[in-house]
Amino acid sequence: MTALGNPPPPKDHRAALAQYRHRAPHYDRELAMFEPCRRAAIASLALKCGDVVLDVGCGTGLSLALLVEGVGARGHIIGIEQCPEMIERGRRCVLRQGWRNVTLIEASAEAAKIAGTADAALFHFTHDILCDPLALGNVTRSLRPGAHVVACGLQWASPWAWPLNLLVLSAALHSVSSLDGLDRPWRGLAGHIDNLRVDTMMAGAVYLASGEMPRPPGLRRDAPSAETAHEDS
Repeated sequence: MTALGNPPPPKDHRAALAQYRHRAPHYDRELAMFEPCRRAAIASLALKCGDVVLDVGCGTGLSLALLVEGVGARGHIIGIEQCPEMIERGRRCVLRQGWRNVTLIEASAEAAKIAGTADAALFHFTHDILCDPLALGNVTRSLRPGAHVVACGLQWASPWAWPLNLLVLSAALHSVSSLDGLDRPWRGLAGHIDNLRVDTMMAGAVYLASGEMPRPPGLRRDAPSAETAHEDS
């Protein structure tokens, strides 16, 4: 299993909650420029018809349509979101679309009670959750061996790319409760998954980390776990 050091300390849920309650009315517009990243992250999940997928920190439900398309009518999506204003918008979306295979849980990722075992988990722009060991432990315990895990979000670009890092700083200041861990935001997740791969998008301002939950020794793939880095755009 990959290990990249100790993750930052867990974040203050109250600070994060206050931040997202304030952002709820215009959250969808704020994330519009990152929609290509969302599509790439969901494509990396390699969902199959009938899969159960966790949308961790699902916000207003912006990922739900693509996830429903990926798992089909026989699959199921479980969205987890602690902000009441955010998840209410998600519930309205579910009702409007008539999705019967979407369950939304209003709780922090740390405290959410997740029934059953899921085949995949998505963390899209959920920096605070990825920095919280208790949240990651709760989510990954609900994933089957071999389940696909994908995380995507802001990161510091190369030090010389200071104009780009100004953009990252501007976006991060009103979307995370701390700038800690933006050098390698996937660091905490790396201790839970195998076959870690880290790609970059938007000239390095966004990362896309993917891997899978460890399999029992007899079912492990031959290839060893490793971190790789690639520039996609």
